[in-house]
Amino acid sequence: MANIVCILSSLVILLAVPRSVDMRLFSIDYDNNTFVMDGKPFQYVAGSFHYFRALPESWASILRSMRAAGLNAITTYVEWSLHNPMEGVYHWQGMADIEHFIELADNEGLYVILRPGPYICAERDMGGFPSWLLHKYPDILLRTNDIRYLREVRTWYAQLLSRLQRFLIGQGGPIIMVQVENEYGSFYACDHKYLNWLRDETERYVMGNAVLFTNNGPGLEGCGAIEHVLSSLDFGPGTEDEINGFWATLRKTQPKGPLVNAEYYPGWLTHWQESHMARTDTKTVVDSLDFMLRSKVNVNIYMFYGGTNYGFTAGANNIGAGGYVADITSYDYDAPLDESGDPTPKYFALRETILKYFPKPDVPVPEAAPKIQLPPLTMMRLGSLLEPSLLNRLSTQTVTAHLPMSFEALNQISGLVLYEALIPDDIKTDPRKLIVEGVHDRGYVFVGDQFVGVLSRENQINTLPVALDAGQTLRILIENQGRINFGIANDSKGIVEKVYVNMREFFNWTMYSLPLSDFKPIVHAIRHHRKQQRRHNGGTDVSRGTPMSVYYSIFDIEGNLTDTYLDPSGWGKGVVFINGFNIGRYWPTVGPQVTLYVSKHLLTPKNNYLSIIEYQKEFESIPSLKFSKTPIFN
Repeated sequence: MANIVCILSSLVILLAVPRSVDMRLFSIDYDNNTFVMDGKPFQYVAGSFHYFRALPESWASILRSMRAAGLNAITTYVEWSLHNPMEGVYHWQGMADIEHFIELADNEGLYVILRPGPYICAERDMGGFPSWLLHKYPDILLRTNDIRYLREVRTWYAQLLSRLQRFLIGQGGPIIMVQVENEYGSFYACDHKYLNWLRDETERYVMGNAVLFTNNGPGLEGCGAIEHVLSSLDFGPGTEDEINGFWATLRKTQPKGPLVNAEYYPGWLTHWQESHMARTDTKTVVDSLDFMLRSKVNVNIYMFYGGTNYGFTAGANNIGAGGYVADITSYDYDAPLDESGDPTPKYFALRETILKYFPKPDVPVPEAAPKIQLPPLTMMRLGSLLEPSLLNRLSTQTVTAHLPMSFEALNQISGLVLYEALIPDDIKTDPRKLIVEGVHDRGYVFVGDQFVGVLSRENQINTLPVALDAGQTLRILIENQGRINFGIANDSKGIVEKVYVNMREFFNWTMYSLPLSDFKPIVHAIRHHRKQQRRHNGGTDVSRGTPMSVYYSIFDIEGNLTDTYLDPSGWGKGVVFINGFNIGRYWPTVGPQVTLYVSKHLLTPKNNYLSIIEYQKEFESIPSLKFSKTPIFN
């Protein structure tokens, strides 16, 4: 049956391609366990590079560095939430310009392996799903045969895959393979009707012009394999016996066909509050890669370039005591190319191994780019998010309801929601204990303007002693630290259950949405603040700082613009904007990530605007904000 499918696919290619197109044939020879390119056996060694984790200005140089390592292909996920952040809204420019990304890869002589999901995991918020799905359908069953989910996937694929058909190998483009679903064997649903539907929906656009494949962890093909779709595995370094054991298990469900490690891990992901950044020994990575390439296994190195979880895009995992740990901003991944795109010792070791089996490309080996350590910045306090002037500028909506509403009910993707309720007249019991059931993910509690403490999902803190008097306002700012990306798709944010004081439930809430997705209101507030300062001859007190305050600095750069690393040591937890771009979350008090990568493409010679929103720390004297030439972890 597999051979018949391949023959039919080849016929479709021949019929579908106009004569003017440089027709390429890419298929599977199951009997000889190999891919075939234009009639000849073909093996690939690829590297993962997610276009949405680097600025577009960096794409070309990173792709060239990957080609220089001997790779003949690159692999990328497609992030649904990036391109379709709100229902009916689509983005295809800037960081979302996937067509330009594929063209650049093609220009570098790299084939492309496309992983459109629609679920991608990738340590991204909600595994790449757009959160508006949970607003539109609160009880939707993602990754199943739920007709609502299928309808939305069909709409999304019509937008995405119709754009990318021209890049398929059978149409003369660089895309040789397209993935169907992603690590579905690890999911609880095991819905084969859905998998078959998604296979057919993908093939509606591929039309035999590329090879369909799916990917699972070793031994998970029972739920993850899809009929008439090539199965691949993902695993990291191991002994030859271990690796051969993985293939032996695969052969029980797929007796023939090329062997593919679709995610070979040279490093690993890291969460906030872990003691160290994940690191993997280079020799073990090299030895396993050498064995697989020697054995004619097709390998994709995940990640070859990891990059950065800019803004609020980092996800989380449902592990740990609290069943929740958030991914850090850096996605360095201990990859061969570091977060700035510089080659590491691991890069050169892997390159040496790859060139034993693949032709040496006529591309210069990359060198580390220069870095700069900017002078420390004096930070000015703009105000608190709780102050009406700033709250009104940054809040996108105000909603009142009997019970607290989640981010998803408010149709809010990211940032913070401020929940306010008046203290009833008959709250008398002392001491008073606040209990918030379902804190997703971190709550900053105030009575009026007085900071009380922090509630935490990951640290299992949902109770605080509070001093409350009738007529005061209970205020809880909930931070979305990232939706779970693996295992649980429906991860709601905000106060998702109930709020009590001494077992009395609180009602009648006012909620302010603070998605923090638009920098323009902050710039307007900064300019207004500077005018006031000049009017009062700089007399405003800016020496102290309270939790949930916004700070800023405007600075120039002398000399050439180069990459740098922002060092928020001395600060607590929050988020940083540079010239309107959210470079990510910081949390140096717990680590292991301390510095945030700052690309030179975000900087200008004059009038750089840097703004920092500090969630939890109170300052008697506001610290400066420092920079470093090198990243600081652990």
